[in-house]
Amino acid sequence: MKLLVVEDDQRLAELLSRGLKSSGHVVDVADCAAKGWRLVEDGHYDVIILDVKLPDEDGFSFCQRLRKAHVQTPVMMLTARDSIDDKVTGLSSGADDYLTKPFSFAELNARLSALQRRLPQFDDRTVVRVGKVELQPDTFVVKRDGVPIDLTAREFALLELLMRNAGHVMTKEVILSRIWSTDADPVANVVEAVIARLRQKLDINTKGKPFIKTVRGLGYKVEE
Repeated sequence: MKLLVVEDDQRLAELLSRGLKSSGHVVDVADCAAKGWRLVEDGHYDVIILDVKLPDEDGFSFCQRLRKAHVQTPVMMLTARDSIDDKVTGLSSGADDYLTKPFSFAELNARLSALQRRLPQFDDRTVVRVGKVELQPDTFVVKRDGVPIDLTAREFALLELLMRNAGHVMTKEVILSRIWSTDADPVANVVEAVIARLRQKLDINTKGKPFIKTVRGLGYKVEE
């Protein structure tokens, strides 16, 4: 599996990375929530191993942001907290499993294997088709005219939002609240930047109107 470890304890992160790689996994490591978020945006992971206590954001909040951005990757939380309330908070924030430190690699690998067996069930939503574009949520695949298009997690989430609301205008404010955190700066051009990248990827080698249309003064939409 391809794993993302978000852990600020350098020693533990190195131990996790070495141990997981020796078990045959591909591992990326982030030492803070901000770096972890960038890696999630730019890549696709089978499982995210997330420490609750991070220097810039707690793991509960980070996990909630993932789910609000429609990132369905299974999350395993690591924490020294073993109270029932903390476990309930973690699972309620969108985590799929909860492992208390200290733990053995045997237990970690067993839990990862259990998550892997459940992977096909995490997102059983149907394929979405609008015009010549097809979006497969369960496999994180987008195609136009049958040709796969490589998207980041953020681009995929935004395209899915537009396609599931085909024919309806999605305002910038709605997009920010759904795809970004609720405290995202509405003045920043982050939405426009991702829309531009999507258009560049979706409209390559095509002629005519762009797949994602701008409704001046309102927002964006896609339609048949």
